[in-house]
Amino acid sequence: MTDEPAPSRSRRSFWVIIRYAVGIGLGVFILFLLVGQRGQFTGALRHLDHLNYAWESGAVLAEVLSIVGYGYLQKRVLHWSGAEISLAALTLVSLANNAIAYSVPGEPAVSSAYRYRFFRRHGASGASAGWTILTILIAQAIGMSLLLLVGVLVALSGSSGVHARGTVIVGLFVVVIAGVLLIRRDLLLRFLGLIVRLGRRVTGHPRGDVMERIESTLQRMRDIPLSNGAALRLVIMATVLWLMDFLILVCCFGAVHGTIPWSGVLLAFGVSQIVASLPIIPGGLGIVEGSLAVILVAYGAKKVPALAVVLVYRLLTFWLVIVVGWISIGVIEWRVRHGVNAEPLETSALSATEN
Repeated sequence: MTDEPAPSRSRRSFWVIIRYAVGIGLGVFILFLLVGQRGQFTGALRHLDHLNYAWESGAVLAEVLSIVGYGYLQKRVLHWSGAEISLAALTLVSLANNAIAYSVPGEPAVSSAYRYRFFRRHGASGASAGWTILTILIAQAIGMSLLLLVGVLVALSGSSGVHARGTVIVGLFVVVIAGVLLIRRDLLLRFLGLIVRLGRRVTGHPRGDVMERIESTLQRMRDIPLSNGAALRLVIMATVLWLMDFLILVCCFGAVHGTIPWSGVLLAFGVSQIVASLPIIPGGLGIVEGSLAVILVAYGAKKVPALAVVLVYRLLTFWLVIVVGWISIGVIEWRVRHGVNAEPLETSALSATEN
């Protein structure tokens, strides 16, 4: 096995630095346009000295329920694919996965690869692990699209709505397409297989046995069943988890004694989540803060409380998640090295029940 050439690594590191610089620069520029004066940012920091800890505790509880709920979501989909992993283990990998997604370039490939390896270590087949990750990603896309549509409609309720009609149409289109892909995942898997084969013709990679294993895994993924009822439950669970994340933002308003701009808060949340997923910098550092604050102010929130809300929200959902997540990664690796893994139970994917 040959090492990657040094020039290639240097170019990759260079572009990673550029991405970080551009993302942070955009976020700082947006915040500068919003704040205008340093005194307003100082005022936002002063809000943090008088937090309502009841609301803050509510935000932390919502964050915990969201992470545990995501672990349960993975458990259900793994069960449908024929694998069984404990909720505790899946909650731990959810924390680790978030830390990777928020701090490691190359999203979403890196965090998905980490989760795939975790599933495989705990007894899931390659097809089961890949199918679970793909299915959950589609369900999450549908859930976020639905929430964003509701946010747009609520934001338009006080206006004519003509200027954002295109946004609603695009959102509906995304929901319909994602729903079709969730129900007919075989079409998406065939398309992925076509992309892999096309990539091999153009680049020569993947080669030999690797190509055969990929095609075999995609074929087995197509054989894993998911009824329409199970797909509906999956979308409901994914949407509820997004609502839990939205509840964190709402609680942050209470924590800083701010007035919630109900006409735009859901829209601001949806846009910030989409911005966070863009492959510019991990977690949308800087861009999320700026876009979230701008939209909140645009829909009636005062600048200083809006900035305070953004600071608390990102502290809980970004910085704290990174710290706890990397501790979780350390725990996972320690358990692997010492062989402290739960006994896996894997059954045939074709005979898995769909409860």
